[in-house]
Amino acid sequence: MWRYIYGRISRRFVSTSCASASAHGWWDHVRTAPKDPIVSVNEAFLADPFPHKINLGMGTYRGDDGKPFIPQCVRDAEMKIQRCKLEELNSSAVRSKFVQECVKLAYGNDSYVVREGLFAGVPTLSGTAACRLFADFQRHFYPDAQMYLPDPTWSNHHNIWRQAEIPVKTFHYYHPDTRGLDFAALLQDVKNAPDSSFFLLHPCAHNPTGVDPTEEQWREISYQFKVKNHFPFFDMAYQGFSSGDLDKDAIALRIFVEDGHLIGCSQSFSKNMGLSEHKVGCLSILCQSIKQVAALKSQLQLMSHAMYSSIPFHGVSLVANILSDSDVEALWRKEIKVMANRIETMRTTLRHCLQNLDSSLNWEHITSQVGMFCFSGLTPDQVKQLEKLFHIYMTPDGRISMAGVTTSNVAYLANAIHQVTRIDEEALRSCYVMVCIRIHDRDTKEMLNRKETRSKCSVSLPTRLSNKPLRPVEKEMNSEIILNIEATRQAIQAKLVA
Repeated sequence: MWRYIYGRISRRFVSTSCASASAHGWWDHVRTAPKDPIVSVNEAFLADPFPHKINLGMGTYRGDDGKPFIPQCVRDAEMKIQRCKLEELNSSAVRSKFVQECVKLAYGNDSYVVREGLFAGVPTLSGTAACRLFADFQRHFYPDAQMYLPDPTWSNHHNIWRQAEIPVKTFHYYHPDTRGLDFAALLQDVKNAPDSSFFLLHPCAHNPTGVDPTEEQWREISYQFKVKNHFPFFDMAYQGFSSGDLDKDAIALRIFVEDGHLIGCSQSFSKNMGLSEHKVGCLSILCQSIKQVAALKSQLQLMSHAMYSSIPFHGVSLVANILSDSDVEALWRKEIKVMANRIETMRTTLRHCLQNLDSSLNWEHITSQVGMFCFSGLTPDQVKQLEKLFHIYMTPDGRISMAGVTTSNVAYLANAIHQVTRIDEEALRSCYVMVCIRIHDRDTKEMLNRKETRSKCSVSLPTRLSNKPLRPVEKEMNSEIILNIEATRQAIQAKLVA
């Protein structure tokens, strides 16, 4: 450090030990944050050297070759933009057109919202920033409000509202026994919530369950929201992936608008246009008057400028060009249908493969669920087995990204799922309870040999549990997982209790 003394510049020497001591204190209290489950899955996948590993944790679409898919409509829009001179691209006008086209896509061209301009909207950094911007807006103008999230929901929803310092509660959504919608419990939670509560809803292709309400159920939900004067905020990240029809996938929003709700909506084009790296999204909030529109838009612009200033122009320009050109948009709609059909085909194939393996479990939910994800019903332990034994990666809750399933790996995936689920389902019958054979655990042997155990577990155990040779399929499995006394006991005891 230099200082001016008696007309001369001299250097002031500071003890390095003192400097380092004072610097150390700033961040000593900071602890490592828990990793996002999806990030953890991707990191584990990338670190695995196995050549035929499968990543089922991704949230973006892949083609049948397993590679990121860029629709032709995006390529066409790219060429169109490249032909324009820079001075011809008025960024302000393009951003306004982008928001206008996003609103049309969400609420419909013929909606009064579009005709009368009763919306305040801004471009955002994908759907995540749209959610966070709305969370900040909610905290600023309704500081005592909380947000109700479906149970389960995308894990980052909790992070977003928590970071915005908004209390979070959950409402019933998924029923683990039916692997479908827990509609009665959902309605009950809507009725029991305090009047004028905020609720986050997935309008289509629910993440992570793939379970959507029917049109009739959406109408009932809308009615109950009207009775309680709740505010619905829709996070629409997968429009088109549920049915292959962009308008059909927006039916929930349009029902709520038709019923007179003021709603908020987050949109993302990371998946349905393959623009994950461009981070293109939109936040819109419906208003009752043009005066309200001006007020809300000014507040959203102020908050977004403080958060990220503005989003990259190229992605906004791509989406605006696609949605405003009837020919290019028609091509996009066809390509969305192709993407949705591929996922539906993989669902059907995976279910048939499991059934052809004589799995005793019911896999109907694979095809009854919709969209990008399948909530498989696999337990965290089974997910770990898939990773360790078969190099298949997914989030611990058993969510399968169907975009990662291809014609070349679906049979392998089905066989792997069958192996890890039948170990649990048959109380390790397929392994002849090798845990007892290998480590001679007397207590577990006695438990398995009891008549009551055999009857309640519905398994036929070998007469002698000491010298049974391993079958080929058993040798292919990692004994560290199978030969686990505690896991065996827990599986058996669970069946006895049941």
